[in-house]
Amino acid sequence: MNNSHQPAKSFVVARETAHGAGIGALTGAVVAIGNFDGVHRGHRAVIAAAQARARALGRKAAALTFAPHPRLFFRPQETVFHLCDERSKLRLLAGTGLDGAVIMRFDAALAGTSAEDFIGRILVDRFQIGGAAIGFDFHFGKNRAGSPAFLAEQGARLGFAVDIVPPLQDEGRPISSGAIRTALASGKVVEAAELLGAPWFVSGEVIHGEKRGRGLGFPTANLRLDPSCELKHGIYAVRVAAGGRRYGAVASFGRRPMFDNGAPLLEVFLFDFDGDLYGQTIDVAFIGWVRQEQKFESLDLLKRTMANDSERAREAIARAGDAFPVLGEVPA
Repeated sequence: MNNSHQPAKSFVVARETAHGAGIGALTGAVVAIGNFDGVHRGHRAVIAAAQARARALGRKAAALTFAPHPRLFFRPQETVFHLCDERSKLRLLAGTGLDGAVIMRFDAALAGTSAEDFIGRILVDRFQIGGAAIGFDFHFGKNRAGSPAFLAEQGARLGFAVDIVPPLQDEGRPISSGAIRTALASGKVVEAAELLGAPWFVSGEVIHGEKRGRGLGFPTANLRLDPSCELKHGIYAVRVAAGGRRYGAVASFGRRPMFDNGAPLLEVFLFDFDGDLYGQTIDVAFIGWVRQEQKFESLDLLKRTMANDSERAREAIARAGDAFPVLGEVPA
């Protein structure tokens, strides 16, 4: 897993539409194109290809991604478990060393743009790309008519190179956002981390809860995750970044069957921490699975189990070393 320090260079974010004016400082960049949900190892292979091409040409390298996810545009009634929100995605992209990201609004105008016009009017005329890198299964343009082979053919005709990255596997497992979602839905956060290249993480503002944990001797920082989150309910070993420091922690994600069976909540007990995190935004990286969420016969048994959970979480964190996603700085 990649645990190097985050890059120090400035990361540029440009927001565009199908009829936008241009991408400013990222004009002429070699672009890695994709949705990049989770920025997993397969995505990073595409990004690395763009970066290698950019170095050879003496150009910048940028990600070209889309918001909302095209699947949500075409099927708004569906719920998609996003591996990361937009800001988290940008922080992960910045952590790869890219110079910036172009976020194209996926709307009716873009959905109706032909593959030819997407290449000619957007990539060439407006963005003036120096090259492109895509995954083997990337399709684009109206009715997804544009294929990797078509982009490569047009690139050769219009004067830019296209790198097509083949599928990536991990010990026979396909590396894909879907495979990572499946792993997380089963509580297999170690497997998810292997596919991602770093622990899966969430970021959120600490909110006030019922303060039951404080009464039990385990005060928690509480985060309300996106309703689309399908992480398995249970107890996890986690590592938390808060206030410029990192802490080992144990976290419960679920409905609190001992108390109220309410809306899912992430409750995090930080080890060796004494302070107030209310209103602060923290990052929580999932290191290991501890046990399923359950209801106990008594509060005393719950407290004893929570103490045991903490010990098991400490052990898992110690085994994981300093594993944490590499996150770059992005504009506010």
